[in-house]
Amino acid sequence: MLTRKRYLPGATVLLVAVLAACSGPASESPDPTAPAGPVPEGLETYYSQQLDWGECAPYATSAYTQQAFSTVPEGVECARMTVPLDYSEPDGETVSLGLLRQPADDGGGEPLGSAVINPGGPGGSGMSRAAYMAQGEWDGRLAERFDLVGFDPRGVQASEPAVDCFTDREIDADRNDVDEYDGSPEAVAEAEREAREYGRQCAERTEHGEEMLANLGTRDVARDLDVLRSVLGDEKLTYIGWSYGTRIGYTYAERFPGNVRALVLDGAVDPEQDAMESLVAQYEGFGDTFDQFARWCTGREDCALGNDPAGAVGAYQDLTRPLLDRPVELPDGRVLSYEDATTGTIAALYDDQSWPMLNRGLTELAQGQGATLMMLADNYLQRGPNGRYSNMHEALTAVNCVDEPPVTDPERNAEMQRQALDAAEFLDPGLPPSSARGPCAFWPVDHTSKPRLPDVDGIPPPLVISSTGDPATPYEAGVNLAEALGGRLLTFEGARHGAFLAAGNDCIDEAGAEYLISGTLPPEGTRCGTA
Repeated sequence: MLTRKRYLPGATVLLVAVLAACSGPASESPDPTAPAGPVPEGLETYYSQQLDWGECAPYATSAYTQQAFSTVPEGVECARMTVPLDYSEPDGETVSLGLLRQPADDGGGEPLGSAVINPGGPGGSGMSRAAYMAQGEWDGRLAERFDLVGFDPRGVQASEPAVDCFTDREIDADRNDVDEYDGSPEAVAEAEREAREYGRQCAERTEHGEEMLANLGTRDVARDLDVLRSVLGDEKLTYIGWSYGTRIGYTYAERFPGNVRALVLDGAVDPEQDAMESLVAQYEGFGDTFDQFARWCTGREDCALGNDPAGAVGAYQDLTRPLLDRPVELPDGRVLSYEDATTGTIAALYDDQSWPMLNRGLTELAQGQGATLMMLADNYLQRGPNGRYSNMHEALTAVNCVDEPPVTDPERNAEMQRQALDAAEFLDPGLPPSSARGPCAFWPVDHTSKPRLPDVDGIPPPLVISSTGDPATPYEAGVNLAEALGGRLLTFEGARHGAFLAAGNDCIDEAGAEYLISGTLPPEGTRCGTA
């Protein structure tokens, strides 16, 4: 998982599918209406378009989308919004974004417009997250004052065209590939050949090809978000972003500081880290969380890793490393690979409520079975029961490759991987680290952004939430982002990724709701526990 893939910061909900999609024809000539707020020159048609809201069910494109839309409350509706493919050529090709909205209740209080959300990734579906929030996670006070709006960023899920790099069978096969763990010259050469082929396939199979890939980054998503603000009728943006969604939020604030009403940024992606630094930081987080899981597990009589926390890493490696040579055969004809087992483990570490399931999966593995770990991996990778995948992880790679400078030095690549495995020893496959570079080193288009602190001036102070035991985005990233934005840090003391409207914590949820409604920040230094 080190050379070609990165774990997904936006997996804030594990066993509830948070992906949705809409599908339908893009409107090349949006119907005009009065735009809200400032409109950049040359983009008047986009900012004044009228959305055609309707049923969401016909737009479903995956099992996860169908699940998300199956029980949404009455009144939830979907639409498409048209934006330029390339903002430097607004009269050129267009793309469309999928939107899902739950209109505000008429329960009382002055309407405050829309609250737009993005769950992270890159590649996460704001539509599905909004659909699940509408089923009960959306705070009652917020539901009375705001329309809840989730959007799928360009290239993601319901948005058209969607990034397309692998067939479903190719993804299945890739999960069984062990070349990326092997540091031999032959394996490195094969891994880099596959990395080059991945980028070529993405450009070949995605509509508009390299032009689409070149305009997928957060730079362009932030501009789309401003179009959405206006089309929804809001002069200023109210936004909630988790994980990678925080990058969308602070990028928007830097480009459109005068258009910000309120920002809640939870589980911050460190804006100063490049791809490899981010990878090491993630592994540090997962290593710390695995140690917490081990202490919890070894205190139980049924722990699959024994009863000594000091021996838990070795016990885990003894269970998983044999899968490199001998995957576990499953009753349905599939096999649990080493990558599947470690992916399932990572998935469960996102939320301590999933730890009992991880222990069950490891207990099964000790017995030569793999159903639970495979289910965890399938959920994380968004593989439906029909064998179809969403494009979540394809979009993850494509966006990261244009958002960040590529790591092209094999020596630095190998050294950072050594650091990552030192930080998360349980993921060490027991092989010399590979120097193979991932797809971004061979990506067919240039990157459009680079790591740096956002230069923001004149925005209302945002609320930044950071969890002390976040396995995917370190606590310090939230500390640094709050300082850079002149915002207020709210600390969640717990082992999970993403807390607001996700952890069931009244302290966090009430502070966030009060800020979104009134602009009142919690007292400086506020900390909320897991109780």
